[in-house]
Amino acid sequence: MAEAEVVVGVEAVTLNESDSVDNDVVDPWNVASVSDSGIDYDKLIRKFGSSKIDDELIERMEKVTGKPVHHFIRRGIFFSHRDLHSILKLKEEGKPFYLYTGRGPSSGSLHLGHLIPFILTKWLQETFDVPLVIQLTDDEKSLWKDLKVEEAIKLAKDNAKDIVAMGFDVNKTFIFSNLDFMGKCPALYQNIIRIQKCVTFNQVKGIFGFGDSDPIGKIAFPAVQAAPAFSSTFPFIFGNKKVQVLIPCGIDQDPYFRMTRDVAPRLGFKKCALIHSSFFPSLQGAKSKMSASDTNSAIYLTDTPKQIKNKINKFAFSGGRTTVEEHRKLGGVPDIDVAYQLLKFFLEDDVELERIRVNYLKGELLTGEIKKIAIDVITPVVEEHQRRYKEITDETLESFFTIRQLKFAS
Repeated sequence: MAEAEVVVGVEAVTLNESDSVDNDVVDPWNVASVSDSGIDYDKLIRKFGSSKIDDELIERMEKVTGKPVHHFIRRGIFFSHRDLHSILKLKEEGKPFYLYTGRGPSSGSLHLGHLIPFILTKWLQETFDVPLVIQLTDDEKSLWKDLKVEEAIKLAKDNAKDIVAMGFDVNKTFIFSNLDFMGKCPALYQNIIRIQKCVTFNQVKGIFGFGDSDPIGKIAFPAVQAAPAFSSTFPFIFGNKKVQVLIPCGIDQDPYFRMTRDVAPRLGFKKCALIHSSFFPSLQGAKSKMSASDTNSAIYLTDTPKQIKNKINKFAFSGGRTTVEEHRKLGGVPDIDVAYQLLKFFLEDDVELERIRVNYLKGELLTGEIKKIAIDVITPVVEEHQRRYKEITDETLESFFTIRQLKFAS
């Protein structure tokens, strides 16, 4: 089944035009909306030229995999894609593909929002039985956050421990940090050079909005994020095979991979496929995404139950009314209520989630009550992660970074 896609060259893809949705701002470093309900994702799909994950595609995924899709997909949390049909066709034909996702380490601990792409990636890996590479862009954060190189490397290791604690299979997962892996794998730098030769300064400036005063490292970086989308970057995993990749990521990362998709045919590769997630809301509301740099906007994976309770009760933006009487009469607005949005991400029971939504709409459920439900759902998620995190030894962590062959069915 062919999918319709807006085909653009890298020169046509600009943040100033393509990645601005009315007054919303979406780029790899900034996400902001003028609406309390957050980014208008339908408009974003039209602007970016991606495809919506519709009921027909979900039905095909379930037919190909023989199991229900993850609730992130079912609820539209992962809502957009590029060439996902081509990946499903590979599965149908018994041909290999691999997964690639990443993390830019800017803080010592991840927050709940950082888990979202990794949760779906883990489900995809287990469902399709495919290898996974995870890039830690410590070089990027050193450039954009003005971190010392040594500090960025340390944060990458800290974040990797959080990722490993999610339960990825070490036999099928390779994690690498750019500042370390670059000196160990010549194929990575060779592919970076091949990509850089295909993209001019004017093109990369148009895509990412770089200015004349930006460090040259920023201008060179997009090729570094693009390189893992080519299987030849990992000869110890794929040998000489050209294997297509599926990239689960936030849609704010799409500019990198629009560039990558433009370059791929020129290097003799199939275009990378993508599946995009929406943004995990800040506690202050969906106008911005949860940020590690604002402690009051985020629930960290290191937070105690008391901290989680206090943050949700004190800072979680409410869709409730001003008074109890008004709320009972008019009902709440779940679409802008952060406690409800937290449940949409982490409460797996569809029936219970719908019951909560309807009761909140009717005014039968008060703001304090829906916040308590969110606290009761989120707290065990964080506590379980902390338990698994404590079990990760240095040896276990290092095994994920070791250059080696991976085991997978294809």
